Amino acid sequence: MNDPRPRPSRRAILLGGSALTALAATTAAWQLWPQPEPSSEAFRPGLSGDGLLTNEYAFHNEQAPDARTSPDWVVTSGSLFAHGGTGSTGEPDGDSPGPDSARHTGSAVFRLVTRRRDFADCRVTAEVCLQPPVTTARTPAQDWDGAHLWLRYHSPQELYALSFRRRDGHVEIKRKTPGEDGDGTDQGDYQTLAEGRHAFPYDEWHTVSATAHNTADGKVRLALTIDGRTVLETVDSDPRQLTVPGGTGLRVDNTALEFRDFTVKPT
Repeated sequence: MNDPRPRPSRRAILLGGSALTALAATTAAWQLWPQPEPSSEAFRPGLSGDGLLTNEYAFHNEQAPDARTSPDWVVTSGSLFAHGGTGSTGEPDGDSPGPDSARHTGSAVFRLVTRRRDFADCRVTAEVCLQPPVTTARTPAQDWDGAHLWLRYHSPQELYALSFRRRDGHVEIKRKTPGEDGDGTDQGDYQTLAEGRHAFPYDEWHTVSATAHNTADGKVRLALTIDGRTVLETVDSDPRQLTVPGGTGLRVDNTALEFRDFTVKPT
């Protein structure tokens, strides 16, 4: 599920200097929220308003007067719209959105994460409605096209991804960790921890839930539930397991997605 189709960065490219300097700059760019003690309160990020909430233009140009930012969400790729308490990717395309995402959404590659990064043992739940996958000139068809919940998101290179509807009908639990080069440019490597098959119908509302819980013996228990049924679960005992709090969010590829009642609760 590595993403082979990144858009060229709008940030200045670091030339020269040490790899450590590049890594420090990359890490600083992703410190979007302080790292407090784990939260004990339920969290329901805002989806109020009618129209664009935020997009990747705002992520790259947060101080611009025309940037639309959200107190709860960061969109690193694509566009997040809202209408009547429902969030949406909009119609996915492969082009860069402007300040208002009026001409393009960029949501063929959609990456949404909470600003808060204090979620430890928690359950993330949302109602979702997906349309059948598409393709664009930038994003040819891939097996993993569809939607995935993020847990313990520390950076784009370090997170758990629980895939609840893929083009190929698989459900999967994966851990993503930085690659071996450690130069700050690596996209990270996915490790599949569990997989199965469960393909719910498109164009219908379904309830999805993902949990992460640290066990007493130092492991991480992960589970994926769809419409009240646990379809996949596993225990991550690898030394690279992610035990510290992080953010939550959604990854969507080549798919139009609506979601509502996004809630994070401590377990």
